[in-house]
Amino acid sequence: MTLFSLARKNIARNFSQYFLYIASMVFSIIIYFTFVTLKYSDTIAEQTASSQKLGSLMSGAAVILIFFVFIFIAYSNSFFMKKRKKEVALYALLGVRNRQIGFMLFFENLLLGLFSLVVGIVLGFLCSKGFMTILIQLMGYDVVAPFTFSAAAAMNTAIVFLVIFLVTSFQGYRLIYQFKLIDLFHASKKGEVAPKPSMIVAVLGVLLIVLGYWLAMQDLFTSKVWEKIGFPLTVLIILTTVILGTFLLFHSVTGFVLAMIKKNERWLWKGLHVITISQLLYRIRGNARTLTVIAVLSATTVTAGGAVYGLYYNTNDSAKTINPNTFMYQSIDAEMDKQVSAVVSDTKYDENIEALSITFHTKELNSSSTFDSSDKREYTVIDEKTYNQLASLQHKEKLDVKDSYAVILDIGYDKRFSPIYTGKTITTGNGHPLTFQSFKTQSVLNVGTAGITVVVSEDQYKVLQNDGEVLHYRVLGVDDASVDLSKKIANQLPEEALFSSGPQDYQTSLEGVGSLLFIGSFLGLVFLAATGSIIYFKVLTEAEEDKSQYNMLHKMGVSAKEMRKSIASQVFVIFVVPLVVGLLHSVVALKAFSSLLMIDLAKPVLLWMIAYTVIYGLYYFLTVGSYNRIITLNNRTEG
Repeated sequence: MTLFSLARKNIARNFSQYFLYIASMVFSIIIYFTFVTLKYSDTIAEQTASSQKLGSLMSGAAVILIFFVFIFIAYSNSFFMKKRKKEVALYALLGVRNRQIGFMLFFENLLLGLFSLVVGIVLGFLCSKGFMTILIQLMGYDVVAPFTFSAAAAMNTAIVFLVIFLVTSFQGYRLIYQFKLIDLFHASKKGEVAPKPSMIVAVLGVLLIVLGYWLAMQDLFTSKVWEKIGFPLTVLIILTTVILGTFLLFHSVTGFVLAMIKKNERWLWKGLHVITISQLLYRIRGNARTLTVIAVLSATTVTAGGAVYGLYYNTNDSAKTINPNTFMYQSIDAEMDKQVSAVVSDTKYDENIEALSITFHTKELNSSSTFDSSDKREYTVIDEKTYNQLASLQHKEKLDVKDSYAVILDIGYDKRFSPIYTGKTITTGNGHPLTFQSFKTQSVLNVGTAGITVVVSEDQYKVLQNDGEVLHYRVLGVDDASVDLSKKIANQLPEEALFSSGPQDYQTSLEGVGSLLFIGSFLGLVFLAATGSIIYFKVLTEAEEDKSQYNMLHKMGVSAKEMRKSIASQVFVIFVVPLVVGLLHSVVALKAFSSLLMIDLAKPVLLWMIAYTVIYGLYYFLTVGSYNRIITLNNRTEG
């Protein structure tokens, strides 16, 4: 029997144990193949306005995926190698040369990789149309995706993953040369060292996490700490303190919590609680590194996915804030208006309004503005009647503006660095003062055409007419307006008309954020699959070690129900603790992100967290089921 055939038989015999590992690799290959296919796709290039940027995004995502998959495969291999060490020792004891054993392990890893690669590319091809359709829909296009095979994408995927599999297969080859025979026989008894909990270490862990959270919650624009330390170094400090603090949390803090629970003797001696707690004390402390990796991966997945989904969720509201009217342009002559009317036949409203473009002396605003220190600013001025007319059409509250006062409409207002408008006075070139009675963070005119707008009373508007240029705008409200209609209107207008289109701006935003959501979602699924797989492999490796212990309990008369309950409790804690820590990290990160962008992410982030937790929970039930099967089968075999 050749080494190659022996490796093939070993894989066939242990296929059930390799299944989740293979599934995770296949899924990673499918996603990578999809990213590369979309990068080379002619359909995407033809339909999207930013195909070059999308190609760069796909390339960047593919690089991240390669790096992550390499680490995941290497990490997973370490679990399988640990499980196989006793088998390897038997081969050595039977006289098989180290070189032959090494090649057998090399071939096994390589065969698993090649099998995953072929299946991944085939499934990636079969799923490519569906994935392309999802991307196109997320980007707001109504196009039928073609069913095509990209030879360039297949070649790219094959080369990249062959390199990864060759490198990780060499890891298996080196195993036989790294350990003595006695070490291989006792490998299953060796894990991460389970240190004793230390009060100092526990307090340090909590303090490090609190420090990281505190720094993350500081305002990026106003914080003296961020300013003094600098952006790159502060981010590095946050990541270091939170990750190190998380490790110390699993190293000592959880140990103290479980030790306190263990002191409740009345509860401890019920059922198998004493065994459950004792094993958890070892497992959580002994697997601190693994649990830290899972918590950090969970936090990364939820934070990235939640942030992108939050942006996507708010895209429509943002577009409507910038463009309260479907279309708007500066009306230059009657002939141009006729051409637009010929294109747009059905409207909710079609209004021609007058406005003033006035340059104001704004020195008084400078003292309260962080970034804009200019002494002059140009604003579009409309009267109260015009505002209220448009506000009624747009279902907004009306304004009551006093004489010599004004209300400024600044949709980009941010209290951290925008001027404090209320009570401040600005002056025209002719010396006419205006004092702001209030401000609003919404407008009735499209910002792309009119900029920042100031509303004054009708009498005040008449006073200001000689202070600036009189402009005429046309604003249109259209139901179910499309980008195609927007392009037709734009073709009728010169550049100086400053045409702004709600559908076009929405499409542009959706294109960028939709592609990010697509990439973030699928990368998140890969991270989630890897996270679940890592904890699955870790727990089942420990299940093999626990077989004799549970068999002893079985012989002592402990019921299968009690053992299943104990297993479910242990695995539940191992799964839930890193999940809760990871979600807590992501809540802080997303809160900081939300404050930075001044948008509400609560609802989309909650939905994302629920989705992540549900899928993560499926791995819990899969792991518990597999753990129970290992113990039950061993009890039947051993008697």
